[in-house]
Amino acid sequence: MTSQRLTSLDALRGFTIAAMILVNFPGDEAHVFAPLRHTVWNGLTPTDLIAPFFLFIVGISIVLAYGRKVALGEPKGELYRKIVIRFLKLFALGILLNLLPYFNFSDLRYTGVLPRIALVFLPCAFLFLKTTARTQAIVGMGILIAYCLCMLLIPTPGQGKVMLEPGVNLAAWVDLQWLPGKMWQGTWDPEGILSTFPAIVSGISGLLAGHWLQSAREPKDKVIGLMVAGLVSAAAGYVWGLVFPVNENLWTSSFVLVTSGFAALLLGAAYYVVDLRGWTNGTKIGIIFGANAIAVYVMAELLALVCYVFPLQGETLNHRVVNALVDAGVRAEWASALYAVCFVALNFLPAYVLYRRKIFIKL
Repeated sequence: MTSQRLTSLDALRGFTIAAMILVNFPGDEAHVFAPLRHTVWNGLTPTDLIAPFFLFIVGISIVLAYGRKVALGEPKGELYRKIVIRFLKLFALGILLNLLPYFNFSDLRYTGVLPRIALVFLPCAFLFLKTTARTQAIVGMGILIAYCLCMLLIPTPGQGKVMLEPGVNLAAWVDLQWLPGKMWQGTWDPEGILSTFPAIVSGISGLLAGHWLQSAREPKDKVIGLMVAGLVSAAAGYVWGLVFPVNENLWTSSFVLVTSGFAALLLGAAYYVVDLRGWTNGTKIGIIFGANAIAVYVMAELLALVCYVFPLQGETLNHRVVNALVDAGVRAEWASALYAVCFVALNFLPAYVLYRRKIFIKL
């Protein structure tokens, strides 16, 4: 087993967080280029790849971090304790962000980016410590098949038939019955109860990639393996999507395979170019963002209160800037994108300070 740090993975983690901030905080929600939007329902845009890519990286990071601790002889009981504490911190931090800025508990949403990361991290970390890669693969495929069968064979209660449309599918019905608090879309939530199970498989796919990278195989064989697995997974997801459509809101089984396949392809290419060939130009920004990935995401949410929520002389800063650019002749979509890029750059500043001072916030 190799313990060499992967520069490509560190950079991809950071660029994924930067991309998440970019698409989450456009200058004007009404004017966004199509690739920077999530699909309305079925289909896939570049924006839809960001969340599953991050969960894929979470899975790899579990193997690298906890595999090293196991190799050093740290008791598994202590590791389980640390995993649970980290889960609780991530979930609680997500709830805290959902409460900002007014702390209206009656309108609290219990789901979101950080709660989903936490809910994927916990079972994946436990699976890694308790099972083999083979078992993890079987569990992952079992979840995808079971989820697909449930969604395609169980009629939506109250509808009398199987439905996959927004708000009237089985996942939405389950959320309506048992998900507490506010839902993102009123009557359904894209990060609800049932869809969390296939999201866990996105993390499991990262576990499998991590096992492969930590094996004693030759580096070039690792690249080939990632690329072949990526192609096979993406192709299988496309075929599965003919029956169970690729859909991020439902986090369908086909969506998991397609996005995990793309993630493996990207990692394989980055691993070859950066770690094997040594072409590190352009990776530093990603490494800086990735060194404190979750902390940077939290900082972005906090800075957004100033840049997007609190009004400045009756108008929020983002609308004031975008409107000024539009008045100057800039197309609205470009003005919105430019503001989003500036917001990402603004978040880079504290990330850079933390990195230079070798402060790494572990959540």
